[in-house]
Parts: sequence; structure tokens; C-alpha cells
Amino acid sequence: MKITLLVVGKTTDSHIQALLQDYQKRLGHYIPFSLTVIPELKNTKSLTSEQQKQAEGELILRNMTASTDMILLDERGKEFRSVEFADYVQKKMSSGRDLVFVVGGPYGFSEAVYQRANGQISLSQMTFSHQMVRLFFVEQIYRAMTILRGEPYHHE
Repeated sequence: MKITLLVVGKTTDSHIQALLQDYQKRLGHYIPFSLTVIPELKNTKSLTSEQQKQAEGELILRNMTASTDMILLDERGKEFRSVEFADYVQKKMSSGRDLVFVVGGPYGFSEAVYQRANGQISLSQMTFSHQMVRLFFVEQIYRAMTILRGEPYHHE
């Protein structure tokens, strides 16, 4: 079982990249983890937001297998406290299926992606840049792993 964070578009901020790499390295001590980047679409100015969501959706779905639990990071998703999220991840891990969390493009997800998804999570009711969401979410996966191991990273 492994966890993947699938994102649309590369991380352009070098500070965020460095922090992401740090948390990826830390996560490697607990579980196989990868960050997969779907390249941004070219010539999006000629596409409507729906066409862009559709095209990105096709690329997202190509990265899924029948044995993948796909969880969308979506503003309409369920919010968790960190301990609750750790429990959620543990339950998903016990299924033995690979877990893929997805950060979509600027307009969200296509209907086909929503239909394929096995769940939706919201990090907050606030809006964050897609660059920051990556960092916040990878840190939360790391935090979940330390909670599950009873390590002192998380204070409650």
C-alpha cells in the first residue's frame, strides 16, 4: 500500500519545493509516498473552464487503477481535525488499496473525476493557493503517520 499526492501543474516556488522535499523524505520512514505532477495544459486561453476541467480530468483518470482509492481535495469535502484524519488514513490503509489524494487545477474537477472519486476532503473553509495546499497536505499526512505511531510531533 502506498500514498500518492497527484497534482495538476508543477510547484514553482523554490521555498515550497524545499519544504515538500523535506516532508517527502520524512514520510519515507513511515510509508511509500510519492508526489505525481500532471503537466499544466498548454494554450488554456482558448479553452473554457469546462473544457479545461474535462482535459485535466482525463489526465487525472489516466493515473488511476481499479485498485486505487481516489480522494479529492475539494472545498466541498469533509473537514477533519488532525487526529480524525489520522484515523481516516489508517482505515483507508487497512483496506490494502493504494491511496491517491488529488489536487485539481484552477477550476476544480470534471464531473467524471467526481464520479470516480472515493471521497472528498477539505483542508479548510478558507481558500489557499494550489502551491500551499500541497505543502499543507503533505505535512498533514506526515502528522497522521506520527499520530498513528504515537510519536510526539502532534500535541493534543
